[in-house]
Amino acid sequence: MADISTRKRIWGWWFFDWASQPYHTLLVTFIFGPYFAAVAAEHYMSQGLDTDAAKAGAQSIWALCLTITGLTIGFGAPLLGAFADTSGRKMPWIVVFSAMYVVGAGALWWTLPDGSNMQWGLIAFGLGFIGAEYALIFINSQLPGLGTPDEIGEISGSGFAFGYAGGLISLIILLVFFVEQGSGKTLVGLDPAFGLNPDQKEGTRFVGPITAIWYAVFMIPYFLWVRETPTGKSGTVAQALSHLGKSLANLPRRVSLSAYLGSSMIYRDALNGLYGFGGVYARLVLDWELTQIGIFGILALISSAVFSWFGGKADKRLGPKPVIIFSIWVLIFVCATIVSMSRTQVFGITLAEGSTLPDIIFLGCGVLIGGMGGILQASSRTMMVRHSPPDAPTESFGLYGLSGRATAFIAPALILLATEMTGSARLGMSPIVVLFFIGMIPLFWVKAEGDQTG
Repeated sequence: MADISTRKRIWGWWFFDWASQPYHTLLVTFIFGPYFAAVAAEHYMSQGLDTDAAKAGAQSIWALCLTITGLTIGFGAPLLGAFADTSGRKMPWIVVFSAMYVVGAGALWWTLPDGSNMQWGLIAFGLGFIGAEYALIFINSQLPGLGTPDEIGEISGSGFAFGYAGGLISLIILLVFFVEQGSGKTLVGLDPAFGLNPDQKEGTRFVGPITAIWYAVFMIPYFLWVRETPTGKSGTVAQALSHLGKSLANLPRRVSLSAYLGSSMIYRDALNGLYGFGGVYARLVLDWELTQIGIFGILALISSAVFSWFGGKADKRLGPKPVIIFSIWVLIFVCATIVSMSRTQVFGITLAEGSTLPDIIFLGCGVLIGGMGGILQASSRTMMVRHSPPDAPTESFGLYGLSGRATAFIAPALILLATEMTGSARLGMSPIVVLFFIGMIPLFWVKAEGDQTG
């Protein structure tokens, strides 16, 4: 068999992003999450709860699901990340977690619109989401082998952009051919494809199988073109724990790095919370249809790409730290606006019945969430590069990955708590504002120029 070129290996690695992104775009944020919230709210109302209590209950059960999956990822990711560094075999793990992704996503088809099997939908979603996140750990550990230290930043960024393009195209396909509006037609007036029954929301439920099929098909280039380089390692769990312990023990000597990891751990969790509940908010608080949420998603994804380009220019000119701080302040304003807004009022000002102002404002918020979220993630990676010793970038980015997942449960857990305490899906979003504020505090100790001394 002929050797696979480096270019092909890079393209194969990029195809994981293209293949896996729909789980986040279609299932977490824009289609399945809001669909599940609507199903749960209708189910609770059929059990006798009033509208506000039913919507709060729906948000709470979705938050509970994300909290449990976040805890699972948070406890398992550090060990798996260290194991990925110490073990010579990654492909078998990627296959196992890919299977979890496909099975979990495909099984969402059976999440019925009457809410009779909501628990099934949550279990299936959690299985696939954990599989997607665990697979990503091993995929990321392959990045250093794809190029020189000077090249891997560009390789990583291009994969990030390629993945968002896949998410955008898959979302457009769902809206055009499958997802039903209240009329039973898709966004462009078609009947759901393949004769799917709109009365049973089969077009919307098909988001699960199509996400699974998308992943299975577009992972083929990855498995064809990405090959493991024999390392002679035979890592064990004990070695993985030892490696992780040494990395953590070294942190107190590096104040800037420690402060940055702590900061990014909190504000990235807030950002993920915003992604995880943005579509649910639109469905429960603003009563948007899934097609409206899908358009919101398209705008957010496009703005993410456009703003990220401008953010990269600002990052190059000013450095990543001021760009990160600016992005967080904008997101704080966006979150405060979202929490203060309902179908009938904005910042306490009562609106005329049927006013479209909340819809216009939330679309604008979507543009800023996508744009500032993209800038924040890109500049955060740049700041991590400034804190990575040239001779040990893998260990540093391993800590970055660990900090991004170790507290993945905090935002959904706080949203769950706030929703239960207030009985309001809208006010339940308020902890995100607090998390962004807290995330900025450690930035005071972060050196703008970074710290590359190991």
